[in-house]
Amino acid sequence: MKLYYSPGACSLASHIALQEAGAAFSLEKADLRAKKTESGADFLAINPRGAVPALQLDSGDVLTEGVAIMQYVADNAKSPTTPAQGTVERARLHEALNYVASEVHKAYSPFFGPISEEAKAAQVALLNGRLAVIEGKLADGRAFLTGETYSPADGYLFTVTNWSGMIGHDLSGFPRINALRDRVAARPAVQAALKAEGLI
Repeated sequence: MKLYYSPGACSLASHIALQEAGAAFSLEKADLRAKKTESGADFLAINPRGAVPALQLDSGDVLTEGVAIMQYVADNAKSPTTPAQGTVERARLHEALNYVASEVHKAYSPFFGPISEEAKAAQVALLNGRLAVIEGKLADGRAFLTGETYSPADGYLFTVTNWSGMIGHDLSGFPRINALRDRVAARPAVQAALKAEGLI
């Protein structure tokens, strides 16, 4: 398999999932502005949306969209850790992944384009509201988003909340999220992904 990525982008969550799964894969950086890969390939020919992540399977098929990639990788891991299909626990994983994707990830996105100060203040309030929901869920003492066991949703939340530092967003009001981030950051697979992308 080959993961097309951009350092620190949302593709980091898929990279972490591959590391956690012990999967055999290679990496190729994509220049999202030039739409070229590190080897000079036309990235739009790989993913017509021009976005990362894109995971090329050994069959030649290309999967896009981080949530789909993370679940595929976890399901096909040497030692799968995702809950069985049809269980409430699996539904909770879907719930967490989709909340991070549709509410938290999307709340960060406007900061990476032109945004007025007025719009920025409103977007910070929206982002803080989305994060407050997660902070509230963690109030029951759980170690991770879906309970006591790490899941791809935790790697995804770690990835997107890393962007707070890039945009000048203050995460200090979310101590439980920060504690979860510390637990995720300490995982060997996460350290390996960060090092491979040149982020540490």
